[in-house]
Amino acid sequence: MKILWITNTIFPAPSEKLGIPIPVYGGWMYGLAGQLTAIPDLKLAVATVYPGSDLKIYDIDNVRYYLLHGKTTKKYQKNLEPLWQKVIGEYKPDVVHIHGTEYLHGLACMRACPNLKYLVSIQGLMSVIARYYYAELTTLEIMRNITFRDIVRCDTIFHGKRHFIRRGSFEKEYIFRSQHVTGRTGWDYAHTKAINPAVKYHFCNETLRNGFYSSLKWDPNTISNHTIFLSTASYPIKGFHQVLQTIALLKKDYADIKVRVAGPNIICKSTFIDKIKVSGYGSYINKLIKSLNLAGQVEFTGSLSEEEMINEYLKANLFICPSSIENSPNSIGEAQILGVPTIASFVGGVADMVEHGKTGLLYRFEEIEMLAEQIRSIFNSRQLAQELSRQGIITAEQRHNQTTNRDQMIQIYSLIAGKNS
Repeated sequence: MKILWITNTIFPAPSEKLGIPIPVYGGWMYGLAGQLTAIPDLKLAVATVYPGSDLKIYDIDNVRYYLLHGKTTKKYQKNLEPLWQKVIGEYKPDVVHIHGTEYLHGLACMRACPNLKYLVSIQGLMSVIARYYYAELTTLEIMRNITFRDIVRCDTIFHGKRHFIRRGSFEKEYIFRSQHVTGRTGWDYAHTKAINPAVKYHFCNETLRNGFYSSLKWDPNTISNHTIFLSTASYPIKGFHQVLQTIALLKKDYADIKVRVAGPNIICKSTFIDKIKVSGYGSYINKLIKSLNLAGQVEFTGSLSEEEMINEYLKANLFICPSSIENSPNSIGEAQILGVPTIASFVGGVADMVEHGKTGLLYRFEEIEMLAEQIRSIFNSRQLAQELSRQGIITAEQRHNQTTNRDQMIQIYSLIAGKNS
């Protein structure tokens, strides 16, 4: 059986061939790919776009890589259609698995080769996420924080929402054109069925990055007390501003409280270049930190490798996923499988991952007072933190079991390809 993946990420092996930086995202795909290539009767190819001038084909470690030359993954490029026809004609896949609907190069394949057997993985759903894009920010707050960078790039928070709405229309075409989707929550099931009632939905949990399975577990004796870890804070949906307002409520009782955020420093103004690169959301966050007197409580880690990410989780007193909308974020799975006490906003498919009071704590996104109390309860009760840790590990190890998820995916491929015995 021959499977072609269409991804949004250039895998590490072809990245090294091209001499470009290896991406820090997509590790869960690399692990699953390695598992699939160990199956004797299954062949895997991985295709994506790259900023080059010609079609490149590499065979590395039992995977065939196709790199289609394209300027961007964010706009539809009709010139990709004949390239996809060439790739499909050369590889002749039994199933084409499109990982995510966020970008449009996969749609070019569907339009160019409409008669293939497609499977679309639902990650987030842009058309739904757009509803929650402002994440409680008011129109006035957004307007007051428009920056030079936003104007030059035509990339204000308003533009961001419109961008999600536009891409959501393409996302619906993905789901209409595919007879099969794979998801993992009641939320993505409900929304894909609302878009295309005829689509066949296949349940399959995601596999995490390899390092999270072999890592040491969270230990309350080795953590930084009153330290909170967030996996991202790049734009309003991720809810960083809500966490900051929550920290302001807790600072009096926990003077050493800190929030460590993975990823680039969105408020950095150290140099002139830094200043003109700050986004509208970064500007809003900067003002919020100053108005709440939280400068000493916020630290950005910069881009993290897998090992560095694990270390940040393990040093934290707790992890928060404070988003205004999510499907099933891998960050929650990563925190749970390491045993990090987890708090998450009760949105989207999150409740399928977090059982309140057992594997984590839940709160309504807009209720910062409730979030403050959830944080306080973990800070003040070692017993609660350890029980959430223990139960989180048990549940996450079952949900993200590599062998179970691999076998489930192979079964889905076989069903779609018509190769089930």
